[in-house]
Amino acid sequence: MSFTIAVRQGPARLASRLPQLTKASFRSTAPIRAFHQSTKPSNFFTSRTTVASTLLKTTPKNAFTNSSRRYMQQSAAPTVDSGSTMRRLLTGGAIFGGTLIAINAVFNRETREDGGMPPFERAYLNSTFLHTGLGVGIIGLTARQMVQSGFVYRLMVTNPWVVAIGGLALSFGTMLGTRAIDPDNYVPKYALWTAFNATQAAFIAPLIAFAPGALIARAGLYTVAMMGSISFVGATAKQEKYMYIGGPLLAGAAIVAVSGLAPLVIPATAVRTLAFTENIWLYGGLAVFGGFTLYDVQKILYHSRLAERGIIKKDPVNESISLELDFLNIFVRMVQILMMQQNRRK
Repeated sequence: MSFTIAVRQGPARLASRLPQLTKASFRSTAPIRAFHQSTKPSNFFTSRTTVASTLLKTTPKNAFTNSSRRYMQQSAAPTVDSGSTMRRLLTGGAIFGGTLIAINAVFNRETREDGGMPPFERAYLNSTFLHTGLGVGIIGLTARQMVQSGFVYRLMVTNPWVVAIGGLALSFGTMLGTRAIDPDNYVPKYALWTAFNATQAAFIAPLIAFAPGALIARAGLYTVAMMGSISFVGATAKQEKYMYIGGPLLAGAAIVAVSGLAPLVIPATAVRTLAFTENIWLYGGLAVFGGFTLYDVQKILYHSRLAERGIIKKDPVNESISLELDFLNIFVRMVQILMMQQNRRK
């Protein structure tokens, strides 16, 4: 025993402490037994086990069961979300397919008799849809940037009449300026077109700021499904079959606009009248701008035939403005309808 201690403490200190160690060893055997029985690793190796044993003594038993239950619940949540996401995607696909079949069966009983869409019409229509998608993307990104930068909240605290009138003036000014510029002048035309998209983003940014992201995605999916099915009908129908509906659609748009301004005139006590005007604004607007989508697609094909003959110039930017306005009006109403349904469930 003394030899072991001497090795640990060194020969110099052993020679000085040897008499004390021998006396202590002969006094009693208890320290030797205690020494042999209490041989423990150093604290460097036992600190974790000591902390673990302390936690086991102080932690209630139910804590481990509750934590395990919470862990199981958290791990099971993504499977539910993935299943619901797949279900929503299937539902959206079924809605799109059913809408396409129903609209095609009702409005497209007489298809084209000239052997289908010529290549120049298809190219012009594809170019217009490409510009429409780019415009909608610019509007969405600009609106998101306005929300994140706080520009929307600064607009909301200002005078609403100044914002509304100024926004309408900028919107109409940039739209008319874009249409007036020759399509060969690319830089000013695309600059004014981008400014027009920015003004439209300012109009829909407050709606995006207060609506949930999932609801915005659903509204966008429904809007794409509705416009895609109607565009397919307009592209495959007979030439100029729906060109006559432009006048009735303008009358319907005027009625929808007046119904949107009804809350400014009708008192708040007329609840039924306000509910009726709101239904005209929402569902009547969906019908009107769905009809405008059908009309605009046929107008694009008509302009492509005129451009092929050299009567007018090809201008997909001007054509895309009409489809963008149709998309935005349908999208806004889809968001409002979904928000109303969500509030009723609560």
